[in-house]
Amino acid sequence: MNANSALTRSDTEFDYIIVGAGSAGCVLANRLSANGKHSVLLLEAGPKDSNIWIHVPLGYGKLFKEKTVNWMYQTEPEPELKGRQVFQPRGKTLGGSSSINGLLYVRGQHEDYDRWRQHGNAGWGYDDVLPYFKKAENQTRGADQYHGTGGPLPVSNMIVTDPLSKAFIDAAVETGLPYNPDFNGATQEGVGLFQTTTRNGRRASTAVAYLGPAKTRSNLKIETEALGQRVLFEGRRAVGVAYRQGATVRRARARKEVVLSSGAYNSPQLLQLSGVGPADLLRKHGIDVVLDAAGVGHDLQDHMQVRIVMRCSQQITLNDTVNHPLRRTLAGARYALFRKGWLTIAAGTAGAFFKTNPRLASPDIQVHFLPFSTDKMGERLHDFSGFTASVCQLRPESRGSLRIRSADPTVPPEIRINYMSTETDRTTNVEGIKILRKILNAPALKPFVVNEYDPGAKVSTDAEILDYCRDRGSTIYHPTSTCRMGNDALAVVDQRLKVRGLDGLRVVDGSVMPDLVSGNTNAPIIMIAEKASDMILEDAR
Repeated sequence: MNANSALTRSDTEFDYIIVGAGSAGCVLANRLSANGKHSVLLLEAGPKDSNIWIHVPLGYGKLFKEKTVNWMYQTEPEPELKGRQVFQPRGKTLGGSSSINGLLYVRGQHEDYDRWRQHGNAGWGYDDVLPYFKKAENQTRGADQYHGTGGPLPVSNMIVTDPLSKAFIDAAVETGLPYNPDFNGATQEGVGLFQTTTRNGRRASTAVAYLGPAKTRSNLKIETEALGQRVLFEGRRAVGVAYRQGATVRRARARKEVVLSSGAYNSPQLLQLSGVGPADLLRKHGIDVVLDAAGVGHDLQDHMQVRIVMRCSQQITLNDTVNHPLRRTLAGARYALFRKGWLTIAAGTAGAFFKTNPRLASPDIQVHFLPFSTDKMGERLHDFSGFTASVCQLRPESRGSLRIRSADPTVPPEIRINYMSTETDRTTNVEGIKILRKILNAPALKPFVVNEYDPGAKVSTDAEILDYCRDRGSTIYHPTSTCRMGNDALAVVDQRLKVRGLDGLRVVDGSVMPDLVSGNTNAPIIMIAEKASDMILEDAR
């Protein structure tokens, strides 16, 4: 396959072509078209965000395996997880994963970004990125040292404050964790309620928050169901994109830049399909090599979660509402009329951040607390009253890879994450479960607990807990770093997110993170796109 198919005068032209209308792409489309000076083409492989469940916060459960708006990837068999494949949902619609995610707004630790800078990424320390977090935000609590108002992205308090979530917070405090009213403020450590990317009880994806106000601009063209086939090059300069809509392959020229914002799986996939990646892999699939870049698809990282399910002694969980026809109907009516109640909850009401070892400088575990329970996320809730808490190791050492299987863009890539492949990762998960169990057995939760349903009393020793992690560990949906920013030989983009060794091509999404942040990834990806927008416009002058 020749990646250098020449563009002709008949092809459409834009100043910027953005491939992927997800968490980053919608931000870029808004900011790059805002001054009216530049024409922008935004390509999205999925449909418009018209599925009703996208806009209902609890609707993420309905979209978990909805293939019309979800890439529904799978990993290869994971060696340390007993050869299990791990399901990898990723958004395929306007808003990308911000349209199907769990809505939590958690930036990570100050230290994460300072570490990025210390690794040679000038301009990406915490003091450098904080203004962009603030610029994005319309914080319901008001502006302060750490937060902004007036930005496109609503950041709101939980509408539901159920008794179980409050009891979890009280229980964590009883075990010695401080109460923390703001995980995105001065410090992350502690327990409290999450904030969410919602407005008046509805999801605020980047398609709603950023693309909505911009979509009528005459200099912005949005194409949905447009699958990127390859980036087009003249020599080592990116000059356009070929994309397929239905049975038709179309081409568009970029006068200034092509920007890939297709996420940690699809951006490296598209680079490899375009002749940018490990030369041996490209030649294997008959793709002409534009740039031998071994780092493309390298260093894949993800957060793993391991869940504990508790039987609840009172009928106050979401299980009890979903499994009771009248309660379920009343919950739907309450949401329809008032935008309140169970349908407003995110993928975590309360949360906690703690250290598994007191010698650590900052927390290495995040807990998500949920007032419902199920055997697998996205599947039917249990027929008993139940609630869930999970541990997520914040800074895993394990690294994986993404590699194309074919020159056909419709063939899913080969995803290897290698969860728990280091001793640190295994130990941290075991210690995290032990500490979480102490919280779940603290006095404040006693009135609500019948027993631990899963894993239960049969799992008690470190070896048994580790075996349980191998049996039940799964993703918490934060893949990053496959087009990593840096200065070393395997870095794919530089500090301005330009693909190293090429002209006219940038990557702007979670794939550029030098390593994982200690929290959820949506907020940092939006920040990256805000910062990238300024850099792109500066370079256009």
